[in-house]
Parts: sequence; structure tokens; C-alpha cells
Amino acid sequence: MPTVLLATDVDRVHDQVEAAIGGDHDLIRVHAGTAVLAAVAEHDPALVVLDLQIGNMGGMAACLDLRLEQRAERIPDQRIVMLLDRVADEWLAGQAEADAWLVKPIDPLALRRTVDEVLAGLSA
Repeated sequence: MPTVLLATDVDRVHDQVEAAIGGDHDLIRVHAGTAVLAAVAEHDPALVVLDLQIGNMGGMAACLDLRLEQRAERIPDQRIVMLLDRVADEWLAGQAEADAWLVKPIDPLALRRTVDEVLAGLSA
């Protein structure tokens, strides 16, 4: 069962992600963007899901941090899905080099499909 790391400080987002993909994936949650890098090193997830709005270090910053660390070869390549607040954030997600993104509210079927596609390497 692939491990998915979810970074969100919102219980509702966690519950929605768990309901959408929890049965087929081992879901690990961190509550702070600053905890993402350490959790990646500890759990070696197949996928990282980042909520855009995380209190102390947002999803964009966490995504950029992971990309910088992988370019420095301190962590393996990461697959990253961002959960965005609005369509206008899609440009930022692309600039942060997320593999895929969805605009909230979370559509469970769309999230499951996106996770499956990113894990299969089908996303741009």
C-alpha cells in the first residue's frame, strides 16, 4: 500500500482526503508545512499532498522546499499534488512545480483519479 503524506492543519481537509484515498493508501498527516521535509525523510512517501493554506509555511513554500532539496540530491524525487483555494492559484502551483493540483472543495473522485495518475506518472 503506497504511503501518502498529507500536510494540512484543517481537520475537514484531512477527513476528505482520508475518505477519498484512505482505503488504498497509507495516509500520514503533518499539521505544519515546516514538518513536511522531515516527514518525507522519515516516511519516504510515494506522494505528497499539500494544502495551500497551512499556518506557518504554506503549501507553495513546502512544495518549493521539496523541489530545492531534491535538486540538491538530499531527498529522492517527489510526486506532489496541491490542494488549492481558487483557480487563480493554479499558476502559482505550476511555478512551484507541483505535479498536479485540485481546487477545493475536494471532489473525492477527482482526487482519487489525480492521485492515481500522479502515482502512475501520467501527470505533466
